[in-house]
Amino acid sequence: MTAIEFNYKLLGLQKNLKYFAYTLTSNYDDAQDLLQETYLKALNNRDKFTANTNFKAWTFTIMKNTFINNYRKNVRNNTIVDKTDDLYFLNLSKKSKMGLPDSDYAAKEITEKINTINKDQRKPFEMYNEGYKYKEIAEKLDLSIGTVKSRIFFTRKKLMEELKDY
Repeated sequence: MTAIEFNYKLLGLQKNLKYFAYTLTSNYDDAQDLLQETYLKALNNRDKFTANTNFKAWTFTIMKNTFINNYRKNVRNNTIVDKTDDLYFLNLSKKSKMGLPDSDYAAKEITEKINTINKDQRKPFEMYNEGYKYKEIAEKLDLSIGTVKSRIFFTRKKLMEELKDY
């Protein structure tokens, strides 16, 4: 199969793949990310596809496996390993405000850096960190989604430069 035929078949499955991604993630933005990741993996592994086999099943398997791997990675990243003798951290209430002694100072310093950023750049960033989706931010601030994404990206980049010690 030529690259053009492969790409044509892959694009022909876009509607089905998008629907399947949404059923897996139950979130539009996550579904879009999963779809893009699936396309990337399919294109990078085009040589591994065997001609005269079920192309649709092959791409859906890539998407399902990508979703499972991402889910497992997220679970692993959110797992707390408590190596203290009396399991202090596991027994600590989730609502507890206790942390490291310098965490209040660090949080204050980070907040101050965020507050120095121009309000037009800062507001989409703060809303995103509060859990708003790009579309919701764009509607509330009367901006295009692209503008919202770029403002969040550049704000995050600026903060990473200014707070590289953290």
